[in-house]
Amino acid sequence: MTASRILVTLTLLAALAAVTACGRKAGLDTPYEAAVQARKDAQKAEQPVPPEPEKPVEDKKFILDPLI
Repeated sequence: MTASRILVTLTLLAALAAVTACGRKAGLDTPYEAAVQARKDAQKAEQPVPPEPEKPVEDKKFILDPLI
């Protein structure tokens, strides 16, 4: 192997390792849950509180939902 090929391989491995370390293990937050949490955090930090989020409407079922 040439030096450039080894360098490219090591760079790709480093990029792959960096990408796999991103994120968190918990479930995803809905926009409503994130807005509620932002309000709580702002109140604790005594900062201006964002507006109250609207409650989400019930999710309508779609014919292809069982495939997901």
